[in-house]
Amino acid sequence: MGQEPVRIGVAGLGFMGCAHLQALARIPSARVVAVMDRDEERLAGDLSKSGGNLGIPGLRMDFSGMRRYRDFAELAADEEVDALDLCVPTHLHAEWTIEGLRRGRHVLVEKPMALRHEDAARMCEEAERAGRVLMVAQVLRFMPAYEELSGLVRSGRLGRVRSALFRRRTAVPEWAEWEFDKTKNGGGVFDLLIHDVDMALHLFGRPEGVSAWGHEDLRGGVDQLTGQLHYPDVESVTITGGWFHRGEYPFSMEYTVVGDEGVVEFSSAGRPPTVYWKDGRKEELPVAAGDPYQAELAYFVECCARGARPEMCPPEESALAVRVMGLLSEARGRGFGD
Repeated sequence: MGQEPVRIGVAGLGFMGCAHLQALARIPSARVVAVMDRDEERLAGDLSKSGGNLGIPGLRMDFSGMRRYRDFAELAADEEVDALDLCVPTHLHAEWTIEGLRRGRHVLVEKPMALRHEDAARMCEEAERAGRVLMVAQVLRFMPAYEELSGLVRSGRLGRVRSALFRRRTAVPEWAEWEFDKTKNGGGVFDLLIHDVDMALHLFGRPEGVSAWGHEDLRGGVDQLTGQLHYPDVESVTITGGWFHRGEYPFSMEYTVVGDEGVVEFSSAGRPPTVYWKDGRKEELPVAAGDPYQAELAYFVECCARGARPEMCPPEESALAVRVMGLLSEARGRGFGD
């Protein structure tokens, strides 16, 4: 007989919860048995207003066969739930993750892991104490274009890396008022560029220091940062981007990594990951088809089923990303000469 599916409770039915629900429906080893939200329309299955910067259309889902909760404590206490998938505002991540772990649930929590590094560290400690799987949904680690970059750098084929640039841009998110409250999301660049900080840490490890500059006007629609992570053996690691006004400004993400043997570049605006080797060859890297959210969730479900540590995305590295992103935000705010 095959192993029973991991029973999932999804908290938060906004656009990210919508993306996770669609992905979970395609994973045979997972079964969503409960959902939680404070919005009655969403809880009734009407997700038609969900959207976000990923172009995920809203949808309607049948929750009639699931337990539906309006209070997170009730979901966390549900003994028929093996694992929680938390797609809620960032300021709730630490409290809800810790409550879930103490209830004996495995937890997948959306990025950023928490608003403060101290809270992220407590989440890691609680997971260790509870003996449960804790993973942060750093989806970039499961995106084929970034998986190819990671494999290329780690294989040594690119030679010694001399510089790396990660860029991410979007219009102001209009789908949730909490996005404008720094006490709830940490600010636009904190919420957005945590992806690229995590990827830099994944590739190059802990930096020796950071510096940053930029401009913040959340209500005005501009929140931008250019930061440097300082390493002894990589001359330049740059993270840049943020909110670029309201309206129809398109979302995009990209990277350029320069090594002694060549340069690899990618842009979601239509340039696939390609290596330009120093001998003049051009090599387009193979990019596997598939949904990175499904890959991320399938990996989490596998870890839950085996009771295994999520080595592809360990929570301690996600906690470090929170610390580095916080330091970058602080450095931007100090200004020149402070």
